[in-house]
Amino acid sequence: MDALCGSGKFWDSNLSVHTDNPDLTPCFQNSLLAWVPCIYLWVALPCYLLYLRRHHHGYIVLSRLSKLKTVLGVLLWCVSWADLFYSFHGLIHGWAPAPVFFVTPLVVGVTMLQATLLIQHERLRGVQSSGVLITFWFLCVACAVIPFRSKILTAMAEGKISDPFRFTTFYIYFALVLSALILSCFSEKPPLFSPKNVDPNPCPEASAGFLSRLSFWWFTKMVILGYRRPLTEQDLWSLKEEDRSQVVVQQLLEAWKRQQKQKAAAAIGKKVSSEDEKLLGALPRRREPSFLRALLATYGSSFLISICFLLVQNLLSFVNPQLLSVLIRFISNLEAPAWWGFLVAGLMLASSMMQTLISQQYWHLIFVTGLRLRTGIMGVIYRKALVITSSVKRQSTVGEIVNLMSVDAQRFMDLVPFINLLWSAPLNIILAIYFLWQILGPSILAGVSFLVLLIPLNGAVAVKMRALQMEQMKLKDSRTKLMSEILSGIKVLKLYAWEPSFVEQVEGFRKCELQLLRKTAYLHTFSTFIFICSPFLVTLLTLGVYVCADQNNVLDAEKAFVSVSLFNILKFPLAMLPQLFGNLAQASVSLKRIQNFLSQDELDPQCVERKTISPGYAIVIHHGTFTWAQDLPPTLHSLDMQIPKGALVAVVGPVGCGKSSLVSALLGEMEKLEGKVYMKGSVAYMPQQAWIQNCTLQENVLFGRPLDCKRYQRALEACALLPDLEMLPGGDQTEIGEKGINLSGGQRQRVSLARAVYSDADIFLLDDPLSAVDSHVAKHIFDRVIGPEGVLAGKTRVLVTHGVSFLPQMDFIIVLADGQVSEVGSYQTLLQRNDSFANFLHNYAPDEGQEHLEEDSRTAWGDADEDVLLREDVLSNHTDQADYEPESYEIQKFMRQLSAVSSEGDSQGRPVSRRCPGPVKKVTEAKASGALIQEEEVAIGTVKMSVFWDYAKAMGSCTALATCLLYVGQSATAIGANIWLSAWSNDAEVEGRQNTTSLRLGVYAALGLLQGLLVMLSAITMALGGIQAARLLHEALLHNKIRSPQSFFDTTPSGRILNRFSKDVYTVDEVLAPIILMMLHSFSNALSTLVVIVVSTPLFFVVILPLAVLYIMAQTVTGASIIRAYCRSQDFETLNDAKVDTNQKSVYPYIASNRWMSIQVECVGSCVVFFAALFAVIGRSSLNPGLVGLSVSYALQVTVGLNLMIRNLSDLESNIVAVERIQEYSKTQTEAPWVVEGTTPASNWPLRGEVEFRNYSVRYRPGLELVLKNLSVHVRGGEKVGIVGRTGAGKSSMTLCLFRILEAAEGEIRIDGLNVADIGLHDLRSRLTIIPQDPILFSGTLRMNLDPSGKYLEEDLWQALELSHLHKFVSSQPAGLDFQCTDGGENLSVGQRQLVCLARALLRKSRILVLDEATAAIDLETDDLIQATIRSQFEACTVLTIAHRLNTIMDYTRVLVLDKGVVAEFDSPTNLIAARGIFYEMARDAGLV
Repeated sequence: MDALCGSGKFWDSNLSVHTDNPDLTPCFQNSLLAWVPCIYLWVALPCYLLYLRRHHHGYIVLSRLSKLKTVLGVLLWCVSWADLFYSFHGLIHGWAPAPVFFVTPLVVGVTMLQATLLIQHERLRGVQSSGVLITFWFLCVACAVIPFRSKILTAMAEGKISDPFRFTTFYIYFALVLSALILSCFSEKPPLFSPKNVDPNPCPEASAGFLSRLSFWWFTKMVILGYRRPLTEQDLWSLKEEDRSQVVVQQLLEAWKRQQKQKAAAAIGKKVSSEDEKLLGALPRRREPSFLRALLATYGSSFLISICFLLVQNLLSFVNPQLLSVLIRFISNLEAPAWWGFLVAGLMLASSMMQTLISQQYWHLIFVTGLRLRTGIMGVIYRKALVITSSVKRQSTVGEIVNLMSVDAQRFMDLVPFINLLWSAPLNIILAIYFLWQILGPSILAGVSFLVLLIPLNGAVAVKMRALQMEQMKLKDSRTKLMSEILSGIKVLKLYAWEPSFVEQVEGFRKCELQLLRKTAYLHTFSTFIFICSPFLVTLLTLGVYVCADQNNVLDAEKAFVSVSLFNILKFPLAMLPQLFGNLAQASVSLKRIQNFLSQDELDPQCVERKTISPGYAIVIHHGTFTWAQDLPPTLHSLDMQIPKGALVAVVGPVGCGKSSLVSALLGEMEKLEGKVYMKGSVAYMPQQAWIQNCTLQENVLFGRPLDCKRYQRALEACALLPDLEMLPGGDQTEIGEKGINLSGGQRQRVSLARAVYSDADIFLLDDPLSAVDSHVAKHIFDRVIGPEGVLAGKTRVLVTHGVSFLPQMDFIIVLADGQVSEVGSYQTLLQRNDSFANFLHNYAPDEGQEHLEEDSRTAWGDADEDVLLREDVLSNHTDQADYEPESYEIQKFMRQLSAVSSEGDSQGRPVSRRCPGPVKKVTEAKASGALIQEEEVAIGTVKMSVFWDYAKAMGSCTALATCLLYVGQSATAIGANIWLSAWSNDAEVEGRQNTTSLRLGVYAALGLLQGLLVMLSAITMALGGIQAARLLHEALLHNKIRSPQSFFDTTPSGRILNRFSKDVYTVDEVLAPIILMMLHSFSNALSTLVVIVVSTPLFFVVILPLAVLYIMAQTVTGASIIRAYCRSQDFETLNDAKVDTNQKSVYPYIASNRWMSIQVECVGSCVVFFAALFAVIGRSSLNPGLVGLSVSYALQVTVGLNLMIRNLSDLESNIVAVERIQEYSKTQTEAPWVVEGTTPASNWPLRGEVEFRNYSVRYRPGLELVLKNLSVHVRGGEKVGIVGRTGAGKSSMTLCLFRILEAAEGEIRIDGLNVADIGLHDLRSRLTIIPQDPILFSGTLRMNLDPSGKYLEEDLWQALELSHLHKFVSSQPAGLDFQCTDGGENLSVGQRQLVCLARALLRKSRILVLDEATAAIDLETDDLIQATIRSQFEACTVLTIAHRLNTIMDYTRVLVLDKGVVAEFDSPTNLIAARGIFYEMARDAGLV
């Protein structure tokens, strides 16, 4: 290099180091210093050009800014070449410049030309702000600062400018690069021809400049907005394209499918010998595809980039301990130049700032990757859940799938921030040991040996924790599954007063869960103790061995505190390792669970052949045998049927014969064992129990299709919905509640039918659509929709029905018996055969001739008054409540049960309301919007202190206080140990030795061990307190929810409640306590640091106040606490992409706010390091090296400490919301007490069964209109009373009032003279019996479904089954009474479920029996048998029957006719028919008169 510069030296230490006025040699300045920016650009350029080639965003128009940047680049090229030509000019004129004056201008000139071209290339590729060029210009300016000072000092020293031309060109160059740097900080306009951004509120990160991204300044706008006012959903930015669920889920799904294909190919490739096949036949070897590999393939690139960031940050973390070593040597050497100290302080600041910027980029990337990971996992599980077979549904219930998507997906997100510790921790440990070896020599091996010994110990703890996690997740699944079923069947539990037995089951699961949590907490505590104490124990062992090994080994300040700083670097990875191992254990369990679920069997899309079919046919089944699960016997077997195009076909048969199963087989929902199924054309399906979405009535009908006004109007008219729209509060824009709770059963069926009609499909599969509607409405629907003259005429219609009145109009009828086709033919053909079905028809079908005569005589009446009748059959501003549960339509069932729909998420996913001209428009425009589902409350601002206090009280006040005091104690002992170490390092040396080594070492060890003991005690206290809090909070939530009134469940989506029992309880169980521990730890560390620095360097107190002001400002302005409300307020089980994105929109700013905050806080931390070092340099004459080492080594911890504290504070605020949400649902209004002391009725009450309504009025909720108005009815004991009326007349409401599901607005109900409002709910409900409209069963044994409390003998159960005609079915099952019912009883038909409900009633045998349309889903023959059973078994009882089939109540004592909530008629059937009123008209419609 000296030769390059001619006579000048390249390096001169006397000029640059050992002087009070340092400078660099002209040779160094003109060569290496000038080349540094050029080398950077040429190294970065190839990679950057490759990146630009792959990322094209359109081109940017040549703006003034771009022109100015280009001009500056050209001028810099000109200045550089001017220097080059000047050198050639000198060469020509005889004074030869040094070679460096040729080389440097040439290199710089070419580089400037390259930079100028790069400016234009970036513009053409759509780059708005270039990080590469900003860094380049910054390096140019930084490297020019030294020559800038040097040339001025030289000119002042010499009194003249020795080389005016180069002097001038340099300062022009400096001005130009400074201008280029300033201009490069401004961003260009967005590129043209880029995808048009239609988002009203796009994320500013996408268009932010390099510096804004680096410092997260783009987030400041939201911070200021959040400071000024509470943020709303409209303030949240739209997601970037690459973060949207649609993109993220699709990427993971494709990677998973590739894995499945690879495993399938590998399985096919492996041939097994016949002998092996015989041996392995019973145990087929199944290789599951790896979900982990799919995750790595999808997110591997993000992890690679994060590894690069973390590697640089880890290497930078070792710079400051080396600088501390230099600083302590500087303090010890009073003759060293002062600028050395200032340079070290500046380098410490620069190193800390660099570390901050890089680490924040790392954390942002890793958290966003975690967010995408969770989104992807949730989406993939959701998509899988839509296609699993029914046998898989038996194993994986809704509750378990909710857990997979909430808890298990969240565990992956929790693991991601720590996953890089797998390589980062060993790297840090190796580097720390290397540097420690340089200081302490072989003594470090003692500490290393201790760390090695910890590895098997940690391994054993991790294995045990993993095993406990497996058990715990099974229990959590069982508890969540049971809660899901309780919420679905809450009305049944209330009607039967079964709540205590189900609460007992939940608490049994919870007790076992908490026992496992306690064991896990002890293991975690032990792990925490080991890892928090291990840095100290390593320090103690190392220093102890060092001073004891040789008396000449003196522990001075440099050795002590550089070692302590290096050990402190070890502290973070070692402290995080227990959390990593815990998260790894949890994630590995979750990975196995998710992989197992994703590998389950799917419905075969080829099960139904949709492309080829025999000409002229719409549906063909050839030798079809079907089952619900491979391990169950076939439900349908040897089916052969051919249905021509456009045919109207009825499917009939007794309960449990396989009618609904046949429809499911046609839909591809069942597993096909053999045969072929062909179905040509689009399909519309109407399930037996209507599935209604939680959206407007119009959206329920459209079902995602575009609005065609004529078709929509025709569907509403045909399905008799227009009169309903007039009565609904918002017309067709009325919001329909979850499960359609604000519609009556008949209205739900008609909305479901309208959806099918509007679809305009080719094939209509209608599963008993007429069972839930009145007879005249059934006739209207058949005539106008299904029948030969209906709107579906010409379409292929398969109608499952129990009604016989419409059979004569069928093209042909399929009769099923025991899963087989017993007869097929037209109505007349079946009658002529005189088989069993013909006999059935003769018994139950009305006489054909008589029917025709009646039809002729009333044709004119029907035409004139049908509209009037239909107008009466509407909802009179009120509804009959019912909780419908679809049977076969599994996809919709899954979507509904998992929907935790918050109002915000709903509005995002819902299209803008669409209106039609004509009658519908008039109706809807006249009404206000009818919202039903209550908006989920969202807390605004910071979390209230009352929430923290509630958690502290749940922990136990003494426990919480003890935890805090123990942490104060451990901080005090830590400070004491380090001050003791400082004093030890300052001990005077006598003959090169320290004479107090034993005392110093002993006290230091005692203080360290005391700290460890206090840490362990505080961890145990916190763990036990956390489990106590988890137990009490869950208990309060469960007991409140089980006592909540029915109206709460009607207006709150079950998913929202279930989310409290899954996600929020998980947070309280497993997340809160560790976060609080970390928070206390980081807070005590930060406080200790400030105390030590102030004590060591009192001058530091001067800067504490301004730094504290900056810190508090940052904390106040951040807005993270407000975003927190949106981050946690929405339930994560709303698993369609739009609603996941709504959640992500709030989580993303939450992540960015943390990074923004951390940048501010770590800048404060860097200032602490700088000022601690600076004041040590200023006051070096009065400070000893021990105090400086103590002060600066503590200061070096402050950046990590403050960052951890902020992160933990933020995490704590985010997660403590779980307590707030649980508390919110633990304090809602409850229904009346179950038992009222002193008013318990006699054990034989009610003795007579007399029921009296006195001026009784009721409304569903405050603010709604009355459903029943001044009802006065007296039913004598033993009477059989039928209750009839049009849809929405208040029939079901009346029975709900009897059970006090609804409480009186005025008036009273008396049973045997006793006012039911005066006794406890369980005293009332346990003495009444109801067979409800909806046959709800719970997963578990049939025995449990009949008798959950275990009160009855086995003989009683079998007798009840015999009387309810289930004995044959149950006795044919291998398990008998222990037959396992699946979730919702789906492995039984709806009719069989209704018979189970009858068996429950027979077991109770109370004096009052209520039948709420109990036989609507049962064939006529079974209905007759049941009616006979009821008449014989409940002969002496009072029976109240709500009936659609009027023939079942024609022999009743009296019939009560309700109309719009009032008594219209009440007399014997004979008298009512004679009076020719409403009942007469209904009986005439049913063909009974």
